[in-house]
Parts: sequence; structure tokens; C-alpha cells
Amino acid sequence: MTMRLVIPLPFDDTVERVSRVLNQVGRAVETRQVAPGRDGETIRVVASGGAGGMNPVVVTALVSKGGENSSVVRLRAAAKEGLIKQRAGEKAATRVAALLHKAR
Repeated sequence: MTMRLVIPLPFDDTVERVSRVLNQVGRAVETRQVAPGRDGETIRVVASGGAGGMNPVVVTALVSKGGENSSVVRLRAAAKEGLIKQRAGEKAATRVAALLHKAR
């Protein structure tokens, strides 16, 4: 599941917010700059999903500069599904997007 969000904050503030929210929902795996000019940053966590939180979900956020006072966040959440499809990735991406909007 992939989502695109526009956050009305400067790049550095958006990176802080996304990092804080992702650390609330999961365990940090990786944070890295996308380009040497710091036009983007990737933040990745492993969160719990599915029935009883037993299915690990990898949530990746790519934060890039948007306009002068806005940033673009591309959220991607993926989980391995078993026989019973629980849509854990989709639910995790939706949950993170809601938390990012709520954190304003």
C-alpha cells in the first residue's frame, strides 16, 4: 500500500514529525538521506499489524521537499499475508497517515 501526503511544514520539521510518529508505531530500522543535498530522507520502521499485532509490517516514509513551506511524504507499508488476507500493510499505512494529520 502506498500513500502520498502533503504536509504544510518545512522539510526539517516534517522529517521530525514523521520520525516521531513512526517511532510511536514501530521500531526504527533505518534512516538515511536520499541525496547529498538533503532534498529527501527515508525513514523505515517495523510495526505490528494484523490480528493481535502478530504480523510484522515494514513502513517506509520518503520525505521530500515540496513547495517553500510544504513537504511531500510517500508512505509505503508492506506485510506478508497468509491464507487469510488481513490487509495489515494497508491498515498500517492508513493508521500512520491519520497520526501524521493528527500530530499537526
